[in-house]
Amino acid sequence: MVSYTLLVLAVGLERVAELVVALRNARWSFARGGREYGAGHYPVMVVLHTGLLVGCVAEVWLADRPFLPWLGWPMLALVVASQGLRWWCIRTLGHQWNTRIIVVPDAPLVTSGPYRWFPHPNYIAVVVEGFALPLVHTAWVTALIFTVANAALLTVRIRAENRALAAA
Repeated sequence: MVSYTLLVLAVGLERVAELVVALRNARWSFARGGREYGAGHYPVMVVLHTGLLVGCVAEVWLADRPFLPWLGWPMLALVVASQGLRWWCIRTLGHQWNTRIIVVPDAPLVTSGPYRWFPHPNYIAVVVEGFALPLVHTAWVTALIFTVANAALLTVRIRAENRALAAA
């Protein structure tokens, strides 16, 4: 359980690194006339993603969830792969990547990297990590609740992002 807690802590630190990048990129975007869209759902997203991390640790410790190697190791591989995809997205979008929806006028639509195959590859990483991270240590309640709540949130977010990109 301690190793799993450290894994979740590492994912939490990765989230902090994302926020640092996002703040830097937001300053860059706003300095170039960027406009934010869909800000109303952002606090819900922050609470949901924080809840995922807290839920992972709480469920494992409070419900004494076991580590099942046949499930845990493949799920860990998916967590690592989702992190790789996420940072590939961040690198591909460069200054245009953000945790918020900020569109810079006349900025080109990125169609390279993972964006050549999927319109929203970062959300694939979020979905995969959202069920895989809890299941590394059989926190199935957290995986289920996050997956359902995240599906609702992503429905709102992707619509807002698509409208923002169409307006630009």
